[in-house]
Amino acid sequence: MKLNYHHLYYFWQVAKSGHLTRTAEALHVSQSSLSQQIRQLEERLGQALFIREGRQLHLSEAGRLAFDYAETIFTQGEELSALFAEGGHAHREVVRVGAVATLSRNFQEGFVRPLLGRDDLDLILQSGGMDDLLRRLSAHKLDVVLSNQPVRGDSEHPWRSQRLARQPVSLIASPHLSPPPAFPNGLSGHAFILPGVENATRHAFDQLCSHYRLTPKIAAEVDDMAMMRLLARDTQHIAVMPPVVVRDELHSGTLKDYGALPGVWEEFYAITIQRRFESPSLKALLTRSGESLLD
Repeated sequence: MKLNYHHLYYFWQVAKSGHLTRTAEALHVSQSSLSQQIRQLEERLGQALFIREGRQLHLSEAGRLAFDYAETIFTQGEELSALFAEGGHAHREVVRVGAVATLSRNFQEGFVRPLLGRDDLDLILQSGGMDDLLRRLSAHKLDVVLSNQPVRGDSEHPWRSQRLARQPVSLIASPHLSPPPAFPNGLSGHAFILPGVENATRHAFDQLCSHYRLTPKIAAEVDDMAMMRLLARDTQHIAVMPPVVVRDELHSGTLKDYGALPGVWEEFYAITIQRRFESPSLKALLTRSGESLLD
């Protein structure tokens, strides 16, 4: 039996609004008729398209995939005109990447670089707190979350954490710092810009200082890597960070890497969720080498 595009259109409208009653009113059909046609579409596809939570409707994994196709199908008229007038394209893959707000922007750029400039793909980048990003991942509104820490999945939340890369954490500061800092005996007289106390890198740095009986002078505690990058550039303090954060400044000579801290690493993870339908472009991104992500 062929797909009923009338049913698909109704599904598309409900998916966009997330509200059955409101959509029924907008389409001038009864709610029961609308529900019945969506059920018939689900039976035809053999997949539940919505997760019902009270009065709210959320797309299932299959629903998100079906929505992407429906979005393409019902904008074909516009795309057909664009195809001849402006070189538009037909069906486009959509890759949705979320990243914790504190993650290095250079690392994020390195991760998505193979997708930039592709005419057959829409790339959506979002940032936020970890809890919010994981909720969006579970609701199939994101395909992957980038983080500097793994998460543990369970039967209710089948998250999977894949380490993409790791890089030694270094002492980063002005190239004109005097005397030049060195670990562990050449830090006297210098002040530090450190990650916040909840950060894994900060925890490792504190343990290292404890081992060597060092009490570093702290100029600032900063959770955001972009802010740490600015402070390292605009002050005479030493920032404790992975070099990828200040890659451009190191290349230009604005900042200098005074050496890696022994045993202190920054790790970068891709968090995904078990899916039956996986993006081929995302699968390709997840198989790249760590070195290529940090260049």
